[in-house]
Amino acid sequence: MAFWQPIHNLKEYVAQNPPPVTFFLCLLTMSVSFVSLGSYSETHTLPNPDVIKDWNHVLSTLSTFYLCVNSNVSSGELKPTTASHPSKKEAQEVMSFNSTKPSLVSSLHLKVPLSVRTDSVSGFKPDEFLHTTLKASQLKLGGNETVFVTLYRLSENDTSCCLTISAPTHILPMSLAPPECPVSYSNYSLIRVEARQSFPAATTRTCYSLTSRNDPSLTVMLTQAEQHVAVRHLLEVSVCLLGLCLILCFAASLAKSLMGGGQWKTVDPHNEPLIES
Repeated sequence: MAFWQPIHNLKEYVAQNPPPVTFFLCLLTMSVSFVSLGSYSETHTLPNPDVIKDWNHVLSTLSTFYLCVNSNVSSGELKPTTASHPSKKEAQEVMSFNSTKPSLVSSLHLKVPLSVRTDSVSGFKPDEFLHTTLKASQLKLGGNETVFVTLYRLSENDTSCCLTISAPTHILPMSLAPPECPVSYSNYSLIRVEARQSFPAATTRTCYSLTSRNDPSLTVMLTQAEQHVAVRHLLEVSVCLLGLCLILCFAASLAKSLMGGGQWKTVDPHNEPLIES
């Protein structure tokens, strides 16, 4: 008659069955990890993983480009107004020409955490406006839609800059936009530049590099209700995994007793008779 000895049975099972034990440890580790993640999510505000396209994303992508002055275009003195910027009318004309369907164009004038550097001796002056044209796919916003970008600084000591962007409304992130940037100049020098992925070697053209800084206020976060739902799901999965671990432990502790105690005994060749009587 076999007696149930759970501790002894578990010890023997662990010693003689490494693969199932490894699987059990993996389940237990996952369960503990989900509990830890749920605890962290309960006490911290998390970004919304469903919102990929925000202004931090746009600025980070824009900062990967070098803006080099077009060799065949000279700068000119232009006068902006507070309601528009140099590329708005051009943007509407180009987009209506390139698209068979009329597209609503938005022109945003924003103060963004973006700095502009140049190898020029004079540097990037506040009265200089960098203007370029990009495809939405280059900014990871869409397909072949045209995006017009203008950058300038408000003052010499300002670490941020103003970004004027004109593009179809449906491709621009509209949530948590940066603050508006005022237009305070009566005249400025418009410099048309070309966006390049790499710094051109052996060039005499002036090039500008961009550096973006991640701004947490521009990141879309999960709401409290969404976080509670995520935490509840993590805890539910963790409880299921823990329950499965307990079932495996119970089954392993019963295995030897159900087999009558004789299945795990090893044969000792020294005690076996060589000739049956």
